[in-house]
Amino acid sequence: MTHNFHPSILREYDVRGIVGDTLDESDARALGRSYGALAIAEGARKIAVGRDGRTHSPELEAALITGLNASGLDVVRIGMGPSPMLYFATATLGVDGGIQVTGSHNPADYNGFKMLLNGRSVFGEEIQALGARAAAADWAEGEGNVADADVLDDYVARLVEDFQGGEFRIGWDAGNGAAGPALEKLIERLPGEHHAIFTEVDGTFPNHHPDPTVEANLADLKALVADKQLDFGIAFDGDGDRIGAVDGLGRVIWGDQLLAILAGPVLKDHPGATIIADVKASQILFDRIAALGGTPLMWKTGHSLIKSKMKETGAPLAGEMSGHIFFKHRWYGFDDALYAAVRLIEAVASSGQSLTQIMDEMPKSVATPEMRFEVDAARKFAVVEEVRDRLSADGAQVDSTDGVRVNTDDGWWLLRASNTQDVLVARAEAKDRAGLESLVAQIDAQLRLSGIERSDTAH
Repeated sequence: MTHNFHPSILREYDVRGIVGDTLDESDARALGRSYGALAIAEGARKIAVGRDGRTHSPELEAALITGLNASGLDVVRIGMGPSPMLYFATATLGVDGGIQVTGSHNPADYNGFKMLLNGRSVFGEEIQALGARAAAADWAEGEGNVADADVLDDYVARLVEDFQGGEFRIGWDAGNGAAGPALEKLIERLPGEHHAIFTEVDGTFPNHHPDPTVEANLADLKALVADKQLDFGIAFDGDGDRIGAVDGLGRVIWGDQLLAILAGPVLKDHPGATIIADVKASQILFDRIAALGGTPLMWKTGHSLIKSKMKETGAPLAGEMSGHIFFKHRWYGFDDALYAAVRLIEAVASSGQSLTQIMDEMPKSVATPEMRFEVDAARKFAVVEEVRDRLSADGAQVDSTDGVRVNTDDGWWLLRASNTQDVLVARAEAKDRAGLESLVAQIDAQLRLSGIERSDTAH
């Protein structure tokens, strides 16, 4: 029987929607059938399945597994945990792929699926193809079985297996997300003094929204660090694949700053290695990687795209402004906030400084937050091309890896189309406030030439 997904849930990097509105159990079952058919066609036989802590994840997981089994795939259920635990299971359990039921860092009424198959992320055109497969009921028939595996202790043990030291007083905020139980076990194994909040898994997220890249969501962590005068604090998103951090003064350490700190020890082991960051990252980061003797590479935003580029280049480390950090060095190449936290502790220890001192010495710049401009879907990519063409005609210094990134004497600015929403995203960074205003004026002028006025939705 054919199945039509709501078109909004087939996104660039995963399948995600609002439960009871754009996503339900029949979608989960159909996704299992479609992914199952793709997997069987590629010779896969066994898949690991995990879930986050959302209230509706167990029902969606059960329906997904029904679909996978009906395609002839065997399933190893690993239970509730962070997405990286599912990635770890996929890398270590002798399975051919994995699916995590998760709404990531979205509000409590969202849920979805992150998919791996034969060593790659299933994303982009492949997700659209799963939709087409469901609409045509182009499915495989079979009877798979289900087994259970408890990987939580193995995962936590692996996180610290080759820990290279660092004893600090650290605050932790799991945000009531799926990483809570793993975090509780992790801090028992780490030296130092640890204070963890919101480790109880609660899919209603009663304390704050689990997205550590929004500064307001770090208020409780900052208060914990200040109250107990801790060395620094670490926070995770809803499914544990994105990290946020604050230093001893409560200053946010953004994704590119974390990458700058983490790059040092990696480049000691691998001189000259390629380190990848997305187009939203600061020029300060790319300069820092080069100064450390590494080869900086700017790449497209999106965890699936970054993972693919890492494979292609053999990069031992990559990261995004959004807090996805990918270690291939001593790890498996997937984005894992718990492992990134362990490596942050190591990096601070090996620096011989406090994290607060490291932040004090980091070059200063002023930057806008992400500015968002609503735009018609039909115009989204066209506007970026118009801007690129005009700038090129003017002889501007433009990098078009992902949208347009323009370098000027004042700094740089970026304009790109979001892969997941009908918005254009802009950001600018300069050495001082006057330079920043000049860059923002350039963005506004270019958008105006393409018929887009900044509205109150830009923030």
